[in-house]
Amino acid sequence: MTECSAGDLPRSLPIGVHPFAPGIAERWDSFVLGQPGGTLFHLIPWMRAIEKTFGYQPAYVYAERGSKITGVAPVFFVSNWIVGKCLISTPYAVYGGVCAADAESERALVEHLKTLAHSKETDYLELRFRQREMLPGFAANPLYFAFSAPISPDHEANLKRLPKDTRYMIRKATKAGLRAQRGLEQLHDFYRLFTQSLKRLGTPVFPRALFENLISEFSGSADLLMVYAEHKAVSGVFSFRFRDTILPYYAGAGPEAGPLAANNFMYSELMRNSAQEGMRFFDFGRSKKGTGAYAFKSQWNMNVEQLTYQVHLVRRKELPNFSPLNPKFELATRVWKRIPLPITVWLGPRVVRWFP
Repeated sequence: MTECSAGDLPRSLPIGVHPFAPGIAERWDSFVLGQPGGTLFHLIPWMRAIEKTFGYQPAYVYAERGSKITGVAPVFFVSNWIVGKCLISTPYAVYGGVCAADAESERALVEHLKTLAHSKETDYLELRFRQREMLPGFAANPLYFAFSAPISPDHEANLKRLPKDTRYMIRKATKAGLRAQRGLEQLHDFYRLFTQSLKRLGTPVFPRALFENLISEFSGSADLLMVYAEHKAVSGVFSFRFRDTILPYYAGAGPEAGPLAANNFMYSELMRNSAQEGMRFFDFGRSKKGTGAYAFKSQWNMNVEQLTYQVHLVRRKELPNFSPLNPKFELATRVWKRIPLPITVWLGPRVVRWFP
């Protein structure tokens, strides 16, 4: 069963599958926004930001009946010595896969992608569906879980639904005099904290250009909230607004953030401000079970759903697993944590391209 609901479509007409062209960008995005299963990551601005930042080759296709779009498939070619040669829908995105208005359009797009994956002699095709029954010829990639919850304009109601330990940390931060400030002009301070956070995790950092491109492409939808202790930035979160949902997507924190409970305060303030703006849902993104991020998000009384990412193997014989929890990457993670920060800031953007 497809994520996207069917509308009144001229079903007597055949379905054609066509490559994306710049001239249909507006129609593409209009279709995505009209579908319940459409996400921020199905939109063309995400394609442009990822292509400009990382140089991956988009192979976006759409299904059409007559002159009406009935489905879209955002997908990129990625090729390097770590992941091999693959098609991914879509890199660095929580959600992806085919978004279609009916099952016939979805089947046409999936079959097109499978044929493309074989003709290009890729290792595999990955579709990052949020929720989707398993497709024929695909295997589940069960590593990721998503966290989300409704938020209320009554912030006290939001706080009451949190576990008492989380509420205690928010009160602790408030008593410490932390303050929150929103504005994209704070990107310099955010990126500094972001590089520190990823180094502590042993993870290569994204280039600053990614954030600049996202701000450019998602004008009016990108959001940046920073937390300050007196005049010093101690944590920050880069988010997206999509429909009635706020998606905190990238976060950074300095060494002072932990003792000050700055991250708890930061997300609480993001909920408060977003609800006041009319947002009704808080999408905490994805995390792998067994990680610190998963444990932290579990403290917010969120709805937890296992994401139904699916992989069609072509030349590869087993499912890819590029998680930091994979024993193959444990040594690299430990080494990365010990590299001086300036080197990780220089080297990280070159390395992170290997892990889309």
